[in-house]
Amino acid sequence: MPRSEQTSLFQSSSSQKSGDEPIEPASAKAHQPLAVRMRPRNLGEVIGQEHLLGEGCLLPRLIKADSFGSLLFYGPPGCGKTTMAEVIAEETGSHCVRLNAVLSNVAELRDVLRVARYQPDRRTILFIDEIHRFNKAQQDLLLPDVEAGHVRLIGATTHNPGFYVIPPLLSRSHLFRLEPLPEGSVVQVLRRALEDAERGLGKSHCTAQDEILLGLAHLCDGDTRRALNALETLVLSHPMGSELTTDDLSVFARERQIRYDNNEDEHYDTISAYIKSMRGGDPDAALYWLAKMLAGGEDPRFIARRLVILASEDVGMADSRALPLAVAAFQACEFIGMPECELNLAHVTVFMACAPKSNSTTMAISAAKQAIHQGPLQAVPMWLRDAHTKLNKKLGQGAGYRYSHEYPEAVSGQDYMIDPQTFYEPKQAGAEVAIGERLSKWRAMKAEIQRAEGDQG
Repeated sequence: MPRSEQTSLFQSSSSQKSGDEPIEPASAKAHQPLAVRMRPRNLGEVIGQEHLLGEGCLLPRLIKADSFGSLLFYGPPGCGKTTMAEVIAEETGSHCVRLNAVLSNVAELRDVLRVARYQPDRRTILFIDEIHRFNKAQQDLLLPDVEAGHVRLIGATTHNPGFYVIPPLLSRSHLFRLEPLPEGSVVQVLRRALEDAERGLGKSHCTAQDEILLGLAHLCDGDTRRALNALETLVLSHPMGSELTTDDLSVFARERQIRYDNNEDEHYDTISAYIKSMRGGDPDAALYWLAKMLAGGEDPRFIARRLVILASEDVGMADSRALPLAVAAFQACEFIGMPECELNLAHVTVFMACAPKSNSTTMAISAAKQAIHQGPLQAVPMWLRDAHTKLNKKLGQGAGYRYSHEYPEAVSGQDYMIDPQTFYEPKQAGAEVAIGERLSKWRAMKAEIQRAEGDQG
């Protein structure tokens, strides 16, 4: 590195350390990403999130009155969580300290809290990005100062706070869920960035029809940051005054990555939608959610395991082919792997969605477990107990047992519980209709045998 550059860098570093705030070079903002430059400066510039910022909503009232405590913003990447924190700090005239939970440590957190404790007039807002990355001890460290009001915490997370934020901190905060921006709102943001000459790309004099911006918004799945960065890349790759075309979108379309986080909200939400679609008899929706999981890199064996569960939980006796078919799909995933095993998963997905549904066995085992837990616990009847040893026979075990195959349709009329109870109730679905008819016939035969025996006695 030339000596002149070394001197320049050293002076810049020294100047930052000498003052209360870092001295930002005049040209620094020009080199910031477009998504940072175009970040709204007040509530009036925020686009989208009408369910939080619309007329009559709680959050704007709290900000206007400057009467909020701690806030938690929960939502997917690029939906405006950081923007909300910075806008709130600006609107309320508060001193904002920003920490990233990935980069910050306990010592840094202690310093921030200590300064806020001894400077109450500054009305410090502590914004912690990715707060789910803080462990329990780090979150516990926040509690005394949050409780005392020395800092007003604003936490941002892409993860479900119910799983990642400790209950004491969660109970002391207002939780707001942000949604991905709809495509129309993303188009508004892109249009503003394209035309803004001060902070945006207006000086490039590049143009784009709404259809192009809509296509870009569609590819970015409601992630405004990704959409703005993509727009900036497209504009900088063209000469000044160019018009963006559909051909420019093809590059992003080929490299599109869907938002899907394994073992996080997208994982659980999507598998839930997949199962409920099959349970509800919608093969098209089930295939869509299956395709999303596979495109997001989900383990196909996880999907197959859920199919095995659903085969008994939701199809059950209505079509008993479902269970061996689901087990076969799991084995296919083990033997074949991706991408070919997606055909096996699609096969079983459509079968499950189109199969008649019955949760009778699920309800039956639940009722039986409830009977066990609520008691009293029944003993095994003497005539059903094991009689393979001489001692057991001498004790009278197995005495009076009737071998079912010696009776018509294997109905002996014998009870198999001391206090008979009914748990399984067949439904009028698929093969279970015939099962219900068969059981009704057997119950009638059993009652007749028992009545005849009572008359003889």
